[in-house]
Amino acid sequence: MLFRSRRQTEAARAEDTGAGSTRLSSLNPSLLQDLLRFDEPARAGVGLDLIEVMAAAVRHGKALLMHVEHEHRVFPLTVFPVQRQVHTPLTPDQLMALPLHELRVLHVEPSRLHPEQTSEGLSPLGLLLWELALRGSRDDLLPEIGGQSAYRIAPGADLERLNLSGSLAAAVARLKVQTSNLREMAGWPGFDRERAMRLLNALYLQAGLIISRTHPAATNDGWFNSTR
Repeated sequence: MLFRSRRQTEAARAEDTGAGSTRLSSLNPSLLQDLLRFDEPARAGVGLDLIEVMAAAVRHGKALLMHVEHEHRVFPLTVFPVQRQVHTPLTPDQLMALPLHELRVLHVEPSRLHPEQTSEGLSPLGLLLWELALRGSRDDLLPEIGGQSAYRIAPGADLERLNLSGSLAAAVARLKVQTSNLREMAGWPGFDRERAMRLLNALYLQAGLIISRTHPAATNDGWFNSTR
């Protein structure tokens, strides 16, 4: 069964833990604090944005099991940041076909699964991170890359599997040879402020972004993102 209802998921979780929906309590303190930046009271009960949890897993190098909701149905997704893989009962095509901007994480816990224990259900992490950044619900910069900054693609960054084309390919080629800030990028052909921020998030999550606070271009002229 690929999907369960929210009620079935919460009942199974309570049976396993002897508790209710303790969404973040089992995580290590530093990862917990990272996620709590996004867990505002106004969003209580709504769940976390998938890209926020994925980004935290990548930053901390921690394998996490998430229960992801789509239209009141829930499926498990495990991220293995060290091995750069994800595990889910959905095929890669099924996962990418979902409206990524609607996916919410209802529960997060350390993974008990290791990628060596399964040969099925694994897919590359990089492609999912890229699509989440470009098509997910977050339309401003992740906190780690905002503020007075200039950006450039790191030498040797592996972006070959992303099949870039059009204005995205042109922007990536440009960032390989020059350092730019957010305002400059927003004026590039095919870009605006939101698309520039999404591209920067995507590059950051590919470990392909150099962020400079001291470069002469490191000014966004008041275009600061607010962390949600």
